Amino acid sequence: MSSPLEAVLRRDRVVVAAGVAAIAALGWVYLVMMAGMDDMAGPDLRPWTSGDFVMMFSMWAIMMVAMMLPSAAPLLLVYAGMARQQEERGHPIAPTGAFAAGYLLAWTVFSGAATLLQWALERAALLSPQMVASTPYLGALLLIAAGVYQLTPLKSACLTHCRSPIAFLLHRWRRGFAGALRMGTEHGLYCVGCCWFLMGLLFVGGVMNLLWIAAISIFVLLEKVAPRGELVARTAGVLLMAAGVWMGVTA
Repeated sequence: MSSPLEAVLRRDRVVVAAGVAAIAALGWVYLVMMAGMDDMAGPDLRPWTSGDFVMMFSMWAIMMVAMMLPSAAPLLLVYAGMARQQEERGHPIAPTGAFAAGYLLAWTVFSGAATLLQWALERAALLSPQMVASTPYLGALLLIAAGVYQLTPLKSACLTHCRSPIAFLLHRWRRGFAGALRMGTEHGLYCVGCCWFLMGLLFVGGVMNLLWIAAISIFVLLEKVAPRGELVARTAGVLLMAAGVWMGVTA
């Protein structure tokens, strides 16, 4: 017979998993709706207005929620379990939502940087109104650069943190709401460090190409949860470099 605590832990895991799935699903619904709009494109060869910046930033921020929140589910589930156990012992800690908010804060900051990069590429006539690299040479450069980054020590270090949720919490535990928010932000920054170049590949396949977005999302998830995630990352690095060379040669 399961103990009452085990039953509560199972319930908490279901609640957290359902919450992550629901939020990510809402993000994907938004992306599908945006991709289906005939006029969904960047401001065509004209200076961006404040409204353009807000629209593009919102698009990036919601896209990052849809793509990245599912890959953070293992850590959120571990945190929720630890929070429940501490509460049962009379030492309540901040809710899982505070941790998740910190994680999404890191990706929101990244979304701001991605919006500025998109603006700069469009101003330099390197990005089409459909938000795709306007020249295959830029696409080739992005593929090669992303492939090289997959093989760097920084990528490996960030991926290690992302793949070790228990170790992360044990070594970086902080009390209170602010502590949970900070832990979530720190983990989010590691995740950004792990995946930021992969997000740059959206400019190769299309920022609003749903199949391309889904492919990158699935790959990020495999990197973090597959038994040989490090090998997956390195193999992908070699393949990305090869694809970049091929694109440049055949341009």
